[in-house]
Amino acid sequence: MRVSDTIKLVALGSMISVGFVLQSDAQGRPKMRKHTTTLAQDVDLVPAQVAVQGGKVKLRASGDSVKIRANGIPDHAVGQFPNRGNPHAIKAQNYRFSADTDQLPRVAKAFGLAGLFGVAVNGVPFDPGAAEFWNGNRQSGWQYEALGGAVTLGLDQNYAHVQPSGAYHYHGMPWGLMQQVGWSADKASPLIGYAADGFPIYAITANANGKVQEMTSSYKLKTGNRPGGSAPTGRHDGAFVQDYLYSAGAGSLDECNGAQVVTDEFPGGTYAYFLSREFPVVPRCLKGQADRSFGKRRG
Repeated sequence: MRVSDTIKLVALGSMISVGFVLQSDAQGRPKMRKHTTTLAQDVDLVPAQVAVQGGKVKLRASGDSVKIRANGIPDHAVGQFPNRGNPHAIKAQNYRFSADTDQLPRVAKAFGLAGLFGVAVNGVPFDPGAAEFWNGNRQSGWQYEALGGAVTLGLDQNYAHVQPSGAYHYHGMPWGLMQQVGWSADKASPLIGYAADGFPIYAITANANGKVQEMTSSYKLKTGNRPGGSAPTGRHDGAFVQDYLYSAGAGSLDECNGAQVVTDEFPGGTYAYFLSREFPVVPRCLKGQADRSFGKRRG
């Protein structure tokens, strides 16, 4: 399933996977809900028609660090919260994010997420994992994919919803923000945000060999069926994170949805993460060490 080349706020289903269970909903873990559904579905998105006021963000990027202070209130329209799938109201937060960028040349092995993946330029966090597990059991090894549609999360048309703490956060493609920063399918992506390890985040497109290129995921759905027994049954259809498998070279992006690119912000080249049309959409691992400011948050 692919997202439209134009930024249309429509209901779209997406999916993902890596080889570990993600530490999800880092800003507050609700009581585990018990789910036994195994079928992926298109996500029923709440229309983003509600204007919110009072957003504050201050971003400063220097030669060796990036610092973001924000209250997490987006400056684009959002869905109605609370809603049927999400009982929480948006509330201002007190974010103080920072990351060293002097580690950028040292792209290392992949590190699993223990907190937020990153933060957008508008001060809204990227937190791709859902705190929803097969039979409500974190130890099952089967985590529901937030964009797989098997579990209703009340996501709006920015693929975002609200934590129990009132923190609005993105699980997928932040179309409202992308409209604001001027993203277009026929040009290289503007800066979308910064990851927890300091690398920049872009969306879908990049310049490559003098041409605009779509940066594509290297994750694929596994073939066949899930094992059953104490695990879910049914075919690997994207309902769970573990339905996906990384296949090196299947796309232009690595296991953390990143690549070496040249951008307006980094004319000398940099490693960068990309939001992709296909799973994982928002990356699920990091190539550098996450700063502690992106760690677990409860509330």
